[in-house]
Amino acid sequence: MARSPFLQSVENFMRVHRYSRRTIDSYLYWIKFFILFCNKRHPSELGDTEIEGFLTFLATERNVSAGTQALALNAIVFLKTKFLKQAVGDISGFSRSQRQPKLPVVLTHSEVSGLLSTLSGHHYLMAALLYGSGLRRIELIRLRVKDIDFDYRQIRVNYGKGGKRRLVTLADELLEPLNSQVKKVEAFLGIDKAVDGYSGVWLPDALARKYPSAPFELGWHYLFPASRLSIDPESGCLRRHHFDEHNLNKIVKKAARESGIRKNVSCHTLRHSFATHLLQSGVDIRTVQQQLGHADVKTTEIYTHVLKQGAQGVRSPLSGLK
Repeated sequence: MARSPFLQSVENFMRVHRYSRRTIDSYLYWIKFFILFCNKRHPSELGDTEIEGFLTFLATERNVSAGTQALALNAIVFLKTKFLKQAVGDISGFSRSQRQPKLPVVLTHSEVSGLLSTLSGHHYLMAALLYGSGLRRIELIRLRVKDIDFDYRQIRVNYGKGGKRRLVTLADELLEPLNSQVKKVEAFLGIDKAVDGYSGVWLPDALARKYPSAPFELGWHYLFPASRLSIDPESGCLRRHHFDEHNLNKIVKKAARESGIRKNVSCHTLRHSFATHLLQSGVDIRTVQQQLGHADVKTTEIYTHVLKQGAQGVRSPLSGLK
């Protein structure tokens, strides 16, 4: 989709400064929304009053969550301070979103088992890793072959939320299927190298310059590659991208339906279930926090709700009736 010259210049600025594709798309969405809200006035003419008005509109008229409102704020502050080099004053007067975050949907052990039993091959392996290692969907599909540590039974997450890195557990049961998956990636690589114009796997610019041969090495290739080669829209190079994250969510949802689960299941549901089941088994909350990559333990504490019998641990009076 063609962008306005202004938004295109913002995108170019973000790409030069190594922002992720997801962050670029998200920020551009909210910057465009802000400009439209202010009747297409140039952002350099907009001040604190307009910013507060926009954030209040999101909370009171659009009923967005606190997290979404914070994301919009971050995008606008980036626009003003980083791109336009303008100061942002005290904008604390906007109405805060009162929409509470949803409680996570959590599956039982038998539900997880039933869901996984409907899958096979690399679809099973991806879902099993979401649950068995507590990975986010985007973390899973961005895994490279070298990120799997077979010796120490762990996975190195190098591109977590906010660019953070962490180590997560790896179930022994997945070692054999992971070895088989690596062999499939190796077979793809052999085929791709014979294709005229193949440019190897995508790497961030700094890594590509530091390790010029890395794009053609097995270890750097995606653990779950796309089914065919495609043209990288940014570089024009012929590459094999990773598995599509939206297709993965469809696969998990379909598996949930086929296994008879009536809950609203997504890839993140398996991550929620991973955290809850660890806490149920007695793992301390700080360890679970580290496994999930949460910056604040308060984010992890939301999973303790399922450890209580009934809401807030209250026993229903109905249970006392004969």
